[in-house]
Amino acid sequence: MKKRIKVTINGKSCTGLAGQTLLEIAEKNGIEIPNLCHNDQLKHYGGCSLCVVEAEGSPKLLRACSTEAQDGQVIYTESERVVRTRKTSIELLMSDHDGDCRGPCVLKCPGSVNAQGYVQAIARGDDKEAVRIIKERLPMPACIGRVCPHPCEDGCRRQMVEESISIAYLKYFAADRVIAAGGYLPAKAAASGKRVGIIGGGPGGLTAAYFLSLQGHRVTVVDAMPQMGGMLRYGIPEYRLPKKVLDAEVDEIASLGVEMKNNFRIGQDASFEEFKSKYDAVILAIGAWKSMPIGCPGEEIDGVLGGIDFLRQVALGEKPDIGDKVAIVGGGNTAMDACRTAVRLGAKEVYVVYRRTEKEMPAEQLEIDEAREEGVTFKFLTNPAEIIGENGKVKEMKLEIMELGEPDESGRRRPMPTGKYETLPVTCVIAAIGQKANVTGFDAVELNRKGIIAADETSYRTSVDGVFAVGDATNQGAGIAIEAIGEARRCAKVVDLFLKGLQVPYHKTYLSVKNVSPEAFEEYSKLPRTKMPTRPAQERKHDFQAVNLDFSEAQARSEAARCLDCGCHDFTECKLIRCANLYPLEPERIARIKGNGKTHLSFKEKCLVVIERDQGKCILCGQCTRTCDEVVGKGIIDLVGRGFDTTIRPEFLQSDVIRECVDCLECANACPTGALRIRENEQVDA
Repeated sequence: MKKRIKVTINGKSCTGLAGQTLLEIAEKNGIEIPNLCHNDQLKHYGGCSLCVVEAEGSPKLLRACSTEAQDGQVIYTESERVVRTRKTSIELLMSDHDGDCRGPCVLKCPGSVNAQGYVQAIARGDDKEAVRIIKERLPMPACIGRVCPHPCEDGCRRQMVEESISIAYLKYFAADRVIAAGGYLPAKAAASGKRVGIIGGGPGGLTAAYFLSLQGHRVTVVDAMPQMGGMLRYGIPEYRLPKKVLDAEVDEIASLGVEMKNNFRIGQDASFEEFKSKYDAVILAIGAWKSMPIGCPGEEIDGVLGGIDFLRQVALGEKPDIGDKVAIVGGGNTAMDACRTAVRLGAKEVYVVYRRTEKEMPAEQLEIDEAREEGVTFKFLTNPAEIIGENGKVKEMKLEIMELGEPDESGRRRPMPTGKYETLPVTCVIAAIGQKANVTGFDAVELNRKGIIAADETSYRTSVDGVFAVGDATNQGAGIAIEAIGEARRCAKVVDLFLKGLQVPYHKTYLSVKNVSPEAFEEYSKLPRTKMPTRPAQERKHDFQAVNLDFSEAQARSEAARCLDCGCHDFTECKLIRCANLYPLEPERIARIKGNGKTHLSFKEKCLVVIERDQGKCILCGQCTRTCDEVVGKGIIDLVGRGFDTTIRPEFLQSDVIRECVDCLECANACPTGALRIRENEQVDA
């Protein structure tokens, strides 16, 4: 019988047996020591150096996975010396790691929604799984799929073949089908006994409510408007986002037990201090509801409206008196919503006045094209100089002709005045050049130099203890809905920790990103992007019914099948990326130290019948070769080459070897980084 021994690890007395390694005793006693090359089925190896620990009295660091514990040893797993050595080891590995943790579509999404995962699920015909994946990050996919300007598609590598995948439309295709089938909500945690108050029922506030409710907290959302939804309801026209879709997703969030109170205004129905006193934490998600002024003489004349004010009036069922000739000032998506709404209200002449060219417009190109189809006239390189009235009503607008100069801080060429003018007859001017928050009633909260709420960009804390803030009312001001949703989800995570007594800020995840050129996709056949069918312009411009006719199932499946599946298949199980997120890293410094920046060979080998090998992800830990040799007893995989250019080479050349590997696959299962991938759903000729 083996002798029992005692080891002190990080001040904790741990028991074990003589002959056990430090790593084994630590794990048995609930202490995690990072490692990559340890495998219970294999002999102790110690090759990665991540499991190093410091022992009192020892001049050198010890590898915990291969060092037998000694009775009475005192061990430190996170000493300054250990952390410094471990960080260097991880940085060495990551500086030579050439693989995507996440596809560029995911990296481009401000909400970090796993577009690759849900598009692949849609391609397989599994819409519920697609929605499950989406709702890990985004609780309102049917709404956001319709209105998001989809930065994910800007990152899509399918553009290197022909066109990006229609990711946003696929999102709402799957969400609509799941809603029609009864919906989907994740399991909810047990009640925590904590209460959270959220001010603002837009996409940010509703997202925070969703994730905090799932954690078992009692959540109340209050909003100044008659119904929940914020700008999704009062800033996005019905023809882009049917409100029955929004209602369905708001109802799903309410079904989690979220209390929703409308027509509730801070400063009228309760002071901020009164509201705050009822909750253990408060989140401000009040949005940006004030239109920015044009900044020219005459904008106080009757007939000059703010873009958000105009859209809100229409959403509330009112019909603003805009007359026959309407000019919208601005070039963003709000300007497109306003001009297309003016068309539907019966204006005979609708103009968009924009001080740059179409190339510089921030609006989505599809919105510009559809507005033009509906009869909107674009007046580029013009800027309001004065709004002129007659009898107290707008009569015309004096426009200064502009020209483009050098790029400004946004990268767009700066509009420069020419001193030349033209006059445009108008009956209404709508200013859609920006929005800001109305912070009346929130005097206790510190504001930034822009006059909006100052919140820490990682913890979302405000100057008031227990009060957090997200979305358009903070820091950078108004943005797109998915940005507010991403912030709200991350904020909900921080608030959950706060309610549990942990003062832990949010930290951005470290991810490996692969540089890819179009040459990598030369083998792919060109498959055109599936176009969303829409109603004809001459029909749709007379009403507020939905413009899109939606994808058929066949269209959605074929469009999703175009996905190149860029991100790592093993991301959730990858031991390397978990280690890479233990400490702040700077792998770039290793490249600088190397000087020539030389890295190992990086290529993907798909001709191995049952296993695909990505050499760029291989860290030469040897687990695959040793598993094949020591566990399976075959020795089919081995190291090839010497020194820096050593690679792992599976030899699947003979039919009997292929048969062995089809039934085994232990090498791929042992791989800690996703360098070996089982080729599922492929015909194997053995």
